[in-house]
Amino acid sequence: MKITGIVAEYNPFHYGHQYHLQQAKEHTGADFCIVVMSGNFMQRGVPAIIDKYSRTRMALSHGADLVLELPCCYATGSAEFFALGAVSLLDRLGCVDSLCFGSETGHLPLLSRIAHLLLEEPAIYRQILQDSLKEGCTFPQARSRALEACLPDIPEVKEVLSSPNNILGIEYLKALAKRHSSIHPYTIERTGSGYHASHLPAAENDFASASAIRNALTDGMELESAASIKEGFFMPATIQRYVPPSVYQILENAWQQQFPICSKDFSLLLQYRLLLEASQDYTAYQDITPALDRRIRKYLNQFQNFEQFAALLKSKDLTYSRVCRGLLHLLLDMTDDELAAFCTEDYVFYGRLLGFRHQSKGLFHQIKQHTSIPLLSKMAKASHSLTETGMTMLEQDVRAAHIYESVVSSQYSRPFFHEYSRQLVILS
Repeated sequence: MKITGIVAEYNPFHYGHQYHLQQAKEHTGADFCIVVMSGNFMQRGVPAIIDKYSRTRMALSHGADLVLELPCCYATGSAEFFALGAVSLLDRLGCVDSLCFGSETGHLPLLSRIAHLLLEEPAIYRQILQDSLKEGCTFPQARSRALEACLPDIPEVKEVLSSPNNILGIEYLKALAKRHSSIHPYTIERTGSGYHASHLPAAENDFASASAIRNALTDGMELESAASIKEGFFMPATIQRYVPPSVYQILENAWQQQFPICSKDFSLLLQYRLLLEASQDYTAYQDITPALDRRIRKYLNQFQNFEQFAALLKSKDLTYSRVCRGLLHLLLDMTDDELAAFCTEDYVFYGRLLGFRHQSKGLFHQIKQHTSIPLLSKMAKASHSLTETGMTMLEQDVRAAHIYESVVSSQYSRPFFHEYSRQLVILS
């Protein structure tokens, strides 16, 4: 039995994701596919447009056999921590043969060579990196400059590092190497719109980016009047040809009932946390550097909403995504000390099961035989199988889920669902 792993956000799921799932099984010859998926908050420091249970159902309907939640501290971390958390989870299951990720280049040897150099960090690389940072470059800019100098025979290095899926791919390869993992990497070239493409493609057969789909949904929400919502009008039909029919059905059923959710919806919660912690040290939280701490204090009185404040804090050496991650970690009460403890004790301590297909019972048998971490299917029993550090991580995940759910229930005037009462998504 062969098992492949995929790391994803599915925010939301679209035809490009379906293609990736199909190609992953085909390229690896896998019988089963385990997806490690971000929960209700994303790597760019923003909330998911729709909740993790809806996205789990989307994935299981289109090729995934089992979906596990990536712990929130990694799902909302930098590319390095995102990859380390996801790879550690797959590796500790003990039965995953391969990891299949998408990349803009589709060239595994090139990505592997860059990953190896980043792990090795020769003296010349470190020197150019530090000099570039002192000159005011952002870390991504400084890293790109250092790599170009160390790999003069690869003229496309800068282009490779400007593409988000390539960057994540390199981090997956680094994480596999750090763990001395037996998991074999594969990459599939990304097709269709770019990761950051903000508009839906005109060509009939092009895959849309998740960013473009989210933009179409949130733009449609702003255009709808209160009267049209009461009359039963649904979300923009413009996205219909970019997502599978069952995904569109899930989105249509949830429209203005539990989604869309965006960063602005968390503005008051964030402002409260910023004011509450103003007398403390903001740098205690993940991704908040002394420079970001100073800017938060300088501009705190100009806070209007989450997105506006993040844009205000952005600077030459602080990217917008980095700022968003820092603010989100403050909002979710996720500290550097907790993350350090997780990393010291081997990164992940459980596999939080979100859903599975009935046909994947053989997969559970394989996991049970080989895993070094418990598979959590019943939250109420978690304390019996987790260490103190593992429970701290799970409590972070539950807190993040409840903060997200509180916004959903308030935004759409619906009951609040406690995380411990949630049912697994099970498809036949």
